[in-house]
Amino acid sequence: MTLAYLNGTWQPLEDARISPLDRGFLFADGVYEVIPVYAGKAFRLAEHLARLRFSLAEIQLPSPLDEAGWTALIAELIERNGGGNLSLYLQVTRGATSKRDHAFPPAGTEPTVFAMVSPMAPAPADAPDTTPGVAAITLPDCRWLRCDIKSVSLLPNILMRQQAVSQGAAEAILLRDGEATEGSASNLFIVTAGTVITSPKSPLILGGITRDLILELCREHGIACAEQPISEDALRSADEIWVTSSTREIVPVISLDGATVGEGRPGPVWRQVAGLYTAFKRALADNV
Repeated sequence: MTLAYLNGTWQPLEDARISPLDRGFLFADGVYEVIPVYAGKAFRLAEHLARLRFSLAEIQLPSPLDEAGWTALIAELIERNGGGNLSLYLQVTRGATSKRDHAFPPAGTEPTVFAMVSPMAPAPADAPDTTPGVAAITLPDCRWLRCDIKSVSLLPNILMRQQAVSQGAAEAILLRDGEATEGSASNLFIVTAGTVITSPKSPLILGGITRDLILELCREHGIACAEQPISEDALRSADEIWVTSSTREIVPVISLDGATVGEGRPGPVWRQVAGLYTAFKRALADNV
């Protein structure tokens, strides 16, 4: 049985209830975080909490907890659910009021805080020798201009991801003004002539925690890397393409719009970086 946290109470996930007037339900007026947990320890917690604080500040919603409070809540959530490897979901909305109104609710309205965990499947980086890679498609990036806010308003992402799934692909890579931005639920990397390239941070992409760690590992281990715009031509001619996220980690793309990427299998730079990422996780688990 999964125990969830909702506004100060612990209860079975299936029993958790919110008001139909909650602004997250009515307006998608809220933000969220997804935090991987390895061996009972939240991964890159400080970085995830920093992004949560940023998202809350950008939507003008005061954080209901300080960093110590969030840390304690997350630790208790993990402990109550038995630890291990988990995907931890945390959501904060602007709360519920007595009527539906676009304007912010009165000062003092309590935000809704919800947190849950679910089992996390093994990631491709954990088994590089048996990872087949995935197919992706490209689609126009039709999202709003503040993709750097981790908002619960994800309908464009959902529709684009579903279009990919309907075409037998695992992800949609998004194109805006001739450049590839990111995936519908992931950041984007390409490898060209041995250099790992990802789009620079901007309001048009979500600054991924996994993205940042990959760049750190590349720099630490002497792998050439760069943050620079990725043109559509560069995407289509890349030697390797990866999509990354907190729970899927680093996923090699071997087919794009039906065309083979590289040699049609996970490439050598992916294998190297996947190995570094896995070693980083194992070191964390060994220190628990």
